Parts: sequence; structure tokens; C-alpha cells
Amino acid sequence: MCGIAGVAGRIGEANRRALERMNAAMVHRGPDAQGVWESPPDDRGRGVILGHRRLAILDLSDAGTQPMVDPVTGHVIVYNGEVYNYVELRQRLTAAGHDFRSTGDTAVMLRALGVEGCDAVARLRGMFAFACWDPKRRELLVARDPLGIKPLYVATNPDPDADWSLAFASEVRALLASGLLGKPRLDPRAVASVVWNGFVVGPRTAVQGVESVEPGQLRVYREGRLVTCDDYWAPPPPPARSEEDEEGLARVLEDGLRLHLASDVPLAVFLSGGVDSSVVANLAQKAARTPVHTFTLAFEEKQYDEGPDALRIAQAIGTQHRQVVLTEGDFVGGLEAALDSLDQPTFDGLNSYFMSRAIRQAGFTVALVGTGGDELFGGYTSFRDLPVLQRYSQPLAWLPPGPVATAAKVLATAAQLGPSLGRRWTFTPSASIAPQTRWAKLPDMLARRTDLLSLYQLSYALFLPELQARLLVDGADLQDGLPPEMRRRLERETQGRSALSALSVMEQRVFLGERLLRDNDAASMAASIEQRLPLVDQVLFEKANGLDDRLRYEPIRRKQLLRRVGLRGLDPALFDRPKSGFVLPFDRWIRSSLGEVMDTTMRDPLAVRSVGLDPATTGSLWTAFQQGAPGLYWSRVWALYVLIRWSQRHGVAS
Repeated sequence: MCGIAGVAGRIGEANRRALERMNAAMVHRGPDAQGVWESPPDDRGRGVILGHRRLAILDLSDAGTQPMVDPVTGHVIVYNGEVYNYVELRQRLTAAGHDFRSTGDTAVMLRALGVEGCDAVARLRGMFAFACWDPKRRELLVARDPLGIKPLYVATNPDPDADWSLAFASEVRALLASGLLGKPRLDPRAVASVVWNGFVVGPRTAVQGVESVEPGQLRVYREGRLVTCDDYWAPPPPPARSEEDEEGLARVLEDGLRLHLASDVPLAVFLSGGVDSSVVANLAQKAARTPVHTFTLAFEEKQYDEGPDALRIAQAIGTQHRQVVLTEGDFVGGLEAALDSLDQPTFDGLNSYFMSRAIRQAGFTVALVGTGGDELFGGYTSFRDLPVLQRYSQPLAWLPPGPVATAAKVLATAAQLGPSLGRRWTFTPSASIAPQTRWAKLPDMLARRTDLLSLYQLSYALFLPELQARLLVDGADLQDGLPPEMRRRLERETQGRSALSALSVMEQRVFLGERLLRDNDAASMAASIEQRLPLVDQVLFEKANGLDDRLRYEPIRRKQLLRRVGLRGLDPALFDRPKSGFVLPFDRWIRSSLGEVMDTTMRDPLAVRSVGLDPATTGSLWTAFQQGAPGLYWSRVWALYVLIRWSQRHGVAS
């Protein structure tokens, strides 16, 4: 786990200083070492400069430092992540006559790229983002892992005569620190994405002119200009007839978990008390040669505290367990550092930051987490609700949209009036902020009828489309909260799938890929922790993708198949309790300790307008939240606050 950066353009002091600033901005990603390499310039004085920050995990010797130059092919690489099947790849290369000085995965990956070129990328199993320089072709190959665990951002200069033509880095903030972007501007499409989703959906980023390399994508640049852009991996279409079984899935899961344990530094497991993290901890304990250490983040607020449940599970598994209590005072005291860990505006990631910080302070450098099980095996309410809504909307397809919308509004209003009576805030037609409840979304959802992707996006929308339009000063070319590029990708990857299988792809690509993975990477790396995700693995995805829907998903939301293959040896009663996600007690903290600073920000018209939000609507929204308006959960106002704060912190305005 590291940070990488590079500049293509004139080999000179200006670009060298830009790279130094990017490296310095990512010191948290690689506190163990740093390195810089530059290519010999061509006859125009141009080439590439590559930078690297190292967090040493495998081969702690100097032989593992980067940028790494292959002594045989001359190729040069900067690389972030882990290739878990590197031992298998090394054996294949060794059988062909190759030898290696380093015992780590970087040298193996570099040799494979030098010998086999782009074809080698599809054989890599793991989490990675890299840039590899071919000295003969004078081409730069960049790629990102299939499921998007590791980030990679690029900026291109539209001026062909400029000193630089391409810059890339592991973080958007590093590109901002380079000084190459001039006066950075906030992308209005990113603002609209935050208002809809609570985070920025790629491939666009918060900053105009900076984009994300997409998961499973391979690009080749020559003289800083894109010459090839291909998807080397995409979710395979489901088979016409399933030939996969439960035991085959169990073998893939167990083998993958064993590969994720490879480390030359201390390793821990984050155990939240839920099914997914318990699967990881249980299989790790069975496969590890040394005692497994588990950690749980606990809270004083009992309704959020999974500490007692996690302790019972850890005792049943037999791990060496520690509980870290995060109090409101601890949270408020560490909030500025936690917010500074966010690479882009998002309402998520802080829980991962505080957990990663505690694990790092305990002396560990690698942490396994259970993220990914809900997406693979149908753990979210979307798997239960959306297929039903889609199915019952089909008979209405012949009706005109107008009468359907009118009937839905009447039904939604009636449904909302009951729960709101007697509360501090009561719904009335004249209220400045209408309820943002699930029922209130019904008219818009019925208008989409059988479009599962639109239904999916509306179900996750922070606000109703009408309120979004009021919040945004400028419109944006999003389609149900998605950039056109992402929508086209999802339509292509879900074509011909069952509703449940399509939802798995949507959850993996959007909720997991654009939110959880990106936010957790930034938050964990801020604490200099490598986070590994055994349930986010392309081989496991392909195996699950080949299962029959009934075996894979039913009963919906129970993840019964994952329980059977991953929790063997444990009492099922340990997990017979309501599902609760790993969240901080934000609602109470926002209404107490954080209320004053948020109130100042949300009512500052200059700060609000600088990010493209309407001050009057934002102020009314904040007031409605304070008064307990239906459907205005903490995440709604927190997303807007973080957007404003992030933009101020990094000097990015609309």
C-alpha cells in the first residue's frame, strides 16, 4: 500500500518540483520511504517523472523500494496495492527462466508487464493502481484493479505546447498540491452528485479536469496523450445454466482469504460484530499460522454499540480481541483530522478513519475488513424492495404518467401524515421543506416504472428531485444522479441479468465502488494502514456470479449462503439479531457538540454559494433538520456540510 504520482512533459525543474509537492502531500500513504525516477528526455526534452511513497508490507528490504527498474526489460513501475497471486505468477516466470532479487510482488508484476505487455494485467488478482514506463516504446501504461479498490486519478493539459501534458496520483489532493492545475474549480456535476448521492460518482471528480481511471480499465499514454483505453475486466454475463455450487464457493473464499494474509508486518482484523466481518475473522483464524488479532470500535451510546456482540463472536472464534471506545469527546477532538482525511466530499469514511487510527496506534500496519458481502449476497433492503416495486409497476405501464403520479402523490401524502402527527415538526402543504421520506419518493419512482437502475438511484437519493433542483444554483447533466459515462457502463453490465443479479452489479459499482472503497482507502491511508478486503475479489465475484439466484440470495437479506460457508464452527445464534450497519452516533452528535460549527457554516451565504448551493434553501433545510423534519436524517445535512468544508479547505470553488 503506497502512494504513486507522475508527470509527463518537459524534464525540468518545474515538473520536478510539482512531483515533489505531490509526494509530500501523500506522506501519510507511505511514511516508510519515498523515491523519484525520471526518464532520459527525448529530442524535445520531454519524458516522464515518477514518484512513490512507500508503506512497506512485503519485502521490507531496499530491494522492494520504488520506483523500481527491471534489470532485464528496463521497464519502470510505481505501484500501489497488493497482487495476491504473485507467488503463482513468479513460479510461472521462474519456470520460463526468469529470476528475481526481490521477494515481493512488485518485481514479479514489473517483469510480467515487461515481458507480456498489456496482456499481463488481466492475470493480476488483487487491489492495485500502477503506472509502468516502457523505455523502448516511450509509453506509459496505467491500470486499476477490476473492482476499484485502489484509486488512480489523472489530469491532462489541453494545451499541446505546455510544459506538462499528463499528471496522475493516488489522490485528488495530491494533484491539487502539484500546482499544475492553476486555479482549481469545483465541478458542478460533482456538486449535483453529492446532493443526490452524498458522494461524487466517477469517473468525474470534485475538481474540473481531474478524472478517475475506471475499475478494470487499462490506458496507454504516449507523449502524455491517450492512445489506448480498454476494459481488461468487466463482470461476466451470468451463465444460462448454473454449474457452480456451494462447496466451490467455499473453496474460492477460503483460498482468497489465505492469500490476503500474506504480510511481512503485523496484521489485524476489524470485527464489527456483523456477518461479513465475522466471516473474515473466522476464516483468518482457521488459515493463519499465528494468532489473529481482532478490533472493535465501541460507543457509549448503547443503541450503536456492537462491542458486546463482537466480544462474544471473538471469543467463539478464538482471536485476541481488543475493544476501542470512541466517545463523543474523542470524536469532536479528532474531527478536524478525520475530515482532512477525506480525498473528496463524502458523507462517509470517518468510521473507518477512527478504527484505522486505533489499529495503527496498537502497532499494526495491515487490517482485514468484511466490506463487500452485502453487495455479493443481497444484504441490503434494495434486494428486497426494488424487485417488488419493479414487478408491481409493470401492470401500470399502459397508463399515462399523469394519473399514476397523481394517485401516488395522494397515497404518499396519506402515508406521511400519520407518522408525523404529534412530532415536534408536522408536515403541512405550506412547509418550506417537504418531507423527504421513502413514501415521498413514490411518485417519482412510479414514474420510472420498470427501469431498475432509475429505481435504484431514487431509492438512495438523499433528497427528492424537486428539492435537489432548489438546492442547486446550476443544473448538471446527470441522469438520476449518475454521470452519463457511469449510467452507460451500468446499463451495459446489467443487461440480460435477473433483477437480483443486476442489483448486485449496481451495488458493487456505485455504493461499494464509488463510496465505500474510495472513502475507506482515503481514511485508512490517512492513518498509514493498509486495508484489505477479502470479499471484494474478482475471482470470488466471478464464482458468485455463476451461482443460481436462489442459492446465492435467498432468503433475501439473510446472506444465508455466506453464513454457511464462512461461519462454520460457530453457533448461528450469535448472529440472530437485527442487522445494524457500522455507523457513528452522528445524529446525536450533530444535535449537540457539532451543532454550533455546522450552524455557522450552513447559514453562511457566501460559503454556501461558493460551492454552487442556494443559501436560502440550504438554510431552510438546516432549520428543518433541527426541527426534526420527516426523512431528513443526519446524512442529508452532513453531506452538504462536508462539501462546503472540503471546498474551503482545499481552495476549490464553483
